[in-house]
Amino acid sequence: MIVTRTPFRVTLGGGGTDLPSFYEKHGGYLVSMGIDKYMYVVLNVPNADRKVRLHYTKSETVERAAELQHSLAREALRLHGIDDAIEIASVADLPAGTGLGSSSCYLVGLLLAIRSYLRVPVPLQDLAEEACHLELEVLKKPIGKQDQYMATYGGLTTLDIARDGRVQARQLDLEAHSLASLTANMHLYYTRVQREAIDILEEQNQALRAPESEAARKRTEESLLRILDIGHRTYDALTTGDFDRFGLLLDEHWQHKKRMSSKISFPEVDRLYEQVKAEYGVLGGKIVGAGGGGFLMLYCPRDHARLTDFMKSQGMARLHYHVEFEGAKVITNVFNAQTLSIHRKG
Repeated sequence: MIVTRTPFRVTLGGGGTDLPSFYEKHGGYLVSMGIDKYMYVVLNVPNADRKVRLHYTKSETVERAAELQHSLAREALRLHGIDDAIEIASVADLPAGTGLGSSSCYLVGLLLAIRSYLRVPVPLQDLAEEACHLELEVLKKPIGKQDQYMATYGGLTTLDIARDGRVQARQLDLEAHSLASLTANMHLYYTRVQREAIDILEEQNQALRAPESEAARKRTEESLLRILDIGHRTYDALTTGDFDRFGLLLDEHWQHKKRMSSKISFPEVDRLYEQVKAEYGVLGGKIVGAGGGGFLMLYCPRDHARLTDFMKSQGMARLHYHVEFEGAKVITNVFNAQTLSIHRKG
């Protein structure tokens, strides 16, 4: 049995510039943070038969991996030549559809489990790109490269994306006390709304690649160019310890992000956001991820308990977290050579 662990992530700046429809023209730049909330993937080999069993929110039992409905598992197994005699299960600290990159966490965790089982080591960069290849090129999902890289690397990390899609991942080196101050001020609240990010990202992609109107293309592109600049300014604010400036940049980011789609926010969040800025000392915030639901991030430099109590009264519990620096990791591996021979001999 192999168990892998991959961290969820929170985007701090530059979100959306990792979409190919944008970075192929302008390049992309993001600042993101892995948190100590995880996706766990378990890989096992059955002893009594050669069926493929997959357990997630549903359960599938098939004769061949190619018959799986779960596209990420199917393509990951196909890529590595495993067609039968495998069992995979997954559990997570947080629900899917909350804007923290769960799908890519699952895929990166599964790819790492498969490679660990086959004893084929992989550099982190190659693991992230393998996940990007499956999601963006094989499955043609209208998503970017942030989630795969953050599930792989974790940490407080910048992703510099060239026009040809090459990604340079670098970790920010903040003092422990600075990091503690940042995370104490950066609250996460669960809105209780789950959504599919694909719909929102597809709308942005269509606006950039095949717009219904020039106005839609121009509005989306201009917003993302501003967000790209905010990504660089976010890096400057964090590395100089100017965290209140970072909070204000979150507000600027959110205003530009909402211009791209009516699906990104919703009235309850808009009302709460304006209220906490006016009455509870919040400098800025945004819905994490593509938008539409999941977690609301609020930067509040003081009176933390007061804000937490108010948000709780609105039905939104605070998620307490720390920065996660290890990235994708095998935490259990108890396979032996005899079990491995099942797939090495086909």
